Amino acid sequence: MFELTELQRDALVEIFNMGVGSAAKAMSSIVNEEVTMSVPTITFEKRSAAAAFLGNDESRKICGVSQQYKGAFNTDAILMFPEEQSLEIVRLMVGESVSTEELTEMEQEAMSEIGNIILNACVGILANIFKQELHGSLPSYHVGSSSDILAVDDNSSDDVVMLLHIDFALEKHKIHGHVAFLLDMSAMHDLRDQIDHYLAGFA
Repeated sequence: MFELTELQRDALVEIFNMGVGSAAKAMSSIVNEEVTMSVPTITFEKRSAAAAFLGNDESRKICGVSQQYKGAFNTDAILMFPEEQSLEIVRLMVGESVSTEELTEMEQEAMSEIGNIILNACVGILANIFKQELHGSLPSYHVGSSSDILAVDDNSSDDVVMLLHIDFALEKHKIHGHVAFLLDMSAMHDLRDQIDHYLAGFA
């Protein structure tokens, strides 16, 4: 299993924490409610184990927004919420007067917008800190089980996923979100090299 040293992990958490702070401010302006996000925790899991952690239950649907990034390292980044919480977020964005039917129609566009904001905040801070370019695709929206969202199959179940655990706390709502970075082993080593280069600047 891929691992980071304690120093490398602390540096990565510190970097992502800056991105999370930026995302919280952006989300606050969208939902018109103060948004705080917890300090992220980072784990490296096999893709199948990550799906199990997120609740790999066919009856429990997860809303996922994914974007592909290429540059300093290549990764698919995915923002995930339980589906029922995604509708709650959309209602906060558009107001109480919108019917459930209209809300469902708006869900894909609204969640794609939120995913774009949060993922770009997380990845953008990496690009800035590492002084490298990371170019992202347009967001893609998915609803399914955690295995569907993480594309777990017989060929990928042992692939390593970097899971970023974040709690989104709105003033009146407790919403749990996760960001997953799907990196192959080459990308993992590229990321570790970038962290070492960043830490060398403090030596």
